[in-house]
Amino acid sequence: MVATMENIVKRFKAHTALDHMNLTIQPGETLGLLGPNGAGKTTAIRVLTGLTNADAGETRLFGSEMRGAALAIKRRIGVVPQDLALYETLSARDNLNYFGRLYGIRGAELKRRVDEVLEVLGLTEVAKKAPKKFSGGMKRRLNIGCAIIHKPELLILDEPTVGIDPQSRNHILDFVEGMTKQGTTVLYTSHYMEEVERVCSRVLIMDAGRVIANGTVEELTKAAIFEETVTLEVREAAPGLSESVKKVQGVQRCEPDGRTLTVTSAAGSQNLARILECATPYIILSVAAKRPTLEDAFLALTGKKLRDTGGEGQ
Repeated sequence: MVATMENIVKRFKAHTALDHMNLTIQPGETLGLLGPNGAGKTTAIRVLTGLTNADAGETRLFGSEMRGAALAIKRRIGVVPQDLALYETLSARDNLNYFGRLYGIRGAELKRRVDEVLEVLGLTEVAKKAPKKFSGGMKRRLNIGCAIIHKPELLILDEPTVGIDPQSRNHILDFVEGMTKQGTTVLYTSHYMEEVERVCSRVLIMDAGRVIANGTVEELTKAAIFEETVTLEVREAAPGLSESVKKVQGVQRCEPDGRTLTVTSAAGSQNLARILECATPYIILSVAAKRPTLEDAFLALTGKKLRDTGGEGQ
């Protein structure tokens, strides 16, 4: 086991940030950690990495208790925080050299590692430039580089793609997938469901300081309370269609928008045919049906959207 958190409690005065939280990270997996703002994700990461002591419970990393853990244990992890941790006036190469030396890398080995990181993150051509001249995406990539210069066994990425362009986002996601193929264990938090669905082999969903769901994307979406969403488009606006569909057994929501009607049904309803039967008097231009997504599962489990508000808080 790479890491475990057992019955972790962390309070900040009257606020309980972590409420008997449990977590395990298996070797070689990419674990997605999701939760609404204020669910406790960042606090969990701080406790896991030894930056914050829990009030109760036990955290173990590579088999060792994290409270008072030796530097040798902490050196086996790499952390990419939400806020950039770079020296803006040093060049990209000098930033990597600095963090490499902090991990005890020297000489030819350090130069080789710096060159490798610059190459894998697409920063070789700007190696001599300072981050203050970089785009947000380039800064994010360099921030990751500083966290992997020592080849960590566990890489923790806390919102690594916030506020960056699509090209840099894809570059980072490609990088995460590459690290996984090389055997690196990854803990990944994001406010973008599509990222988690793409790179994570397992997902934990947190709410109010607890883990409320744990499984693969497929397992979590199967657990969603909504079996199917059907979208109908008719030639002309049909207010009567919405009222008719609402009477179909199992329909949870029916949302008209001009000529389009979106219908969400409960699990096991199998009522697509009945919905279409209601639409028989109308000229149907298109019908689209989709299974639940991770976003649907998240909403069903927490009652909230992942990006309701900005800022994680505690």
